Amino acid sequence: MIHLHAVLLHALLLALLPGGLALQPATAAPGEPPPGTGPDAPEAAVAVVLDAFHAAAARADEEAYFALLAEDAVFLGTDATERWPKAAFREYAHPHFAAGRGWRFVPGPRQIALSADGRVAWFDELLASESYGACRGSGVLERLDGRWLILQYHLTIPIPNALAGEVVARIRAHATAPLPTP
Repeated sequence: MIHLHAVLLHALLLALLPGGLALQPATAAPGEPPPGTGPDAPEAAVAVVLDAFHAAAARADEEAYFALLAEDAVFLGTDATERWPKAAFREYAHPHFAAGRGWRFVPGPRQIALSADGRVAWFDELLASESYGACRGSGVLERLDGRWLILQYHLTIPIPNALAGEVVARIRAHATAPLPTP
């Protein structure tokens, strides 16, 4: 999947960038992915963590799920009140996982970027959910003690712009506590 995304991104950049700025194609042996896109590439390693995170949730595997979160991780849910430090999120999730009820979000297209030193990654991904429909996840991972761990995961439900006014009005009518004003 990462290789396909890299190829598509490369083709898009070649089509959009002026000739003098076009990227040079990566060279690789036949049947091998271009450099920087193989299974050992940091982006591929981050994708493996995110896929494992979703898979653990779907099978209600509490240990595996929370092992992918850094100790100081934060999960931001779809509700404005849902800002869960790891320990509080685990306390919330435990009864669901203990009863064998996880949640299933199927990853779709995903973008992953890295800091210059390669120790921090950020991403956004489209997700499909039976209960929530089309969703978006975004967040940050850091390479800690040789492992990529999730520092922040933010789950959102994208609202089509044409529906935003109606949705905002309904949220305002439903709000029990005022949110900070910008």
